[in-house]
Amino acid sequence: MSREYELVAGLETHVELSTKTKIFCSCTTAFGSEPNTHCCPVCIGLPGTLPKLNRQVVRSAIRAGLALDCQISEISKMDRKNYVYPDLPKAYQISQFDKPLCRDGSMELSNGRVIRINRIHIEEDAGKLVHEQGDTFVDYNRGGVPLIEIVTEPDFRSIDEVKEYVERLQLTMKYLGVSDCKMEEGSLRCDVNISVRPKGSAAFGTRTEIKNMNSFTYIARAMEYEFSRQVELLEAGETVVQETLRYDVAAGVTESMRGKEDAQDYRYFRDPDLVTILTTGEEIEQLRASLPELPAQKAARFAGQYGLSPADAALLARYPRCADYFDEAAAGLAKPKTAANFLIGQVFSRLGSESAKEACAIPFDAKALHDLAALVEEGKINMGLAKSTLEKMLDSGKGPGELLSAADMEAVDDAKLTELCRAAIEADPKAVEGYLGGKEKALQALIGAVMRATRGRANAAAAEKVLKGLLQP
Repeated sequence: MSREYELVAGLETHVELSTKTKIFCSCTTAFGSEPNTHCCPVCIGLPGTLPKLNRQVVRSAIRAGLALDCQISEISKMDRKNYVYPDLPKAYQISQFDKPLCRDGSMELSNGRVIRINRIHIEEDAGKLVHEQGDTFVDYNRGGVPLIEIVTEPDFRSIDEVKEYVERLQLTMKYLGVSDCKMEEGSLRCDVNISVRPKGSAAFGTRTEIKNMNSFTYIARAMEYEFSRQVELLEAGETVVQETLRYDVAAGVTESMRGKEDAQDYRYFRDPDLVTILTTGEEIEQLRASLPELPAQKAARFAGQYGLSPADAALLARYPRCADYFDEAAAGLAKPKTAANFLIGQVFSRLGSESAKEACAIPFDAKALHDLAALVEEGKINMGLAKSTLEKMLDSGKGPGELLSAADMEAVDDAKLTELCRAAIEADPKAVEGYLGGKEKALQALIGAVMRATRGRANAAAAEKVLKGLLQP
């Protein structure tokens, strides 16, 4: 009889920092250039070269640590992690081992589970191997680009938890401005450590590590496959081997790269070319004061201050520039939800792609959206006219003041509305006959005629009430 098994996972997330230059030299970190054009003797490890630590890397890492409730080490150091691989020209990577910059952080997920963050340390990225038609080429442009590695405890119990954590982490780093976190460019990559155990067991199973995952979809698929693979091994009475794996996207399977290394395999020792990192309490507090309002805080404020639903508030907070745009548009409105609905509905639909939303590529400024919502709020235009005006704003980039005439915003008083309703009845006897014959839908033709006559300025509900009164037998 088969047993039920529980997934246990931990993540090591590598985040490339958005500094202008590399961690130990002045080479640019720009992405997408010709291979091996952003290199110098330092970042390709020529003998006799000396690294110099980029202080902005330390500041960015501390800000990331503070945003994740970490303890910041006032004294830390750099170490050499020794291994031989073609993408590492020095045959060691400069990283941090026993004295990382940040320790003991956490992130609470929506289900209440708290994911403990063991450490955040700084290190240099390796080069990139390019495999083409049986040959392997090395591009060292990425070598020396600064990274932070965020290491969790094995606290995940489902794939959905992993996905939520990575999404929140990605958004937090974007808000901080420490990384663009473009997974498709490799500036956020995850190593997933995964094991299984019988439900109810306190002991951990043997873990495997799936390396360099840079897609939410592939992280989920790789974890699903690896969980099933390990369960099948245990059910067959076999053992799981501790090893490092890659995910084969085409085949949808994990495959072995090498045996899983432990810390002693890397022969860590202090890097003799780099001085101790000293960060004062005063500097830490200055960096803490520089933190922006973070996504969860912003979403909570949007819900409380503007009366938005949690889902709408979270959606706006997901895009930092659009969140700032909404803040400006909502200022002073009695019903800011109108502006939020315009933004989440028509505007987001028109923007379409995630990149357009992240860039907040809206062709008119926040004041224009504010002015449109205010016209609705003041009863000068109805929602139908507001929506059609918004479409014109999206097409032209013009504000409502340039698109709406005085006649558009002229109120339709009761006497005028009654007059227009009488005209609609006289002009469409067939609709009148249908309505009096019990066809409620026939009334919509009469309402439509009134709305067309007022160019959408009339209140449709009020027109319906007047029409029904006039048509009473």
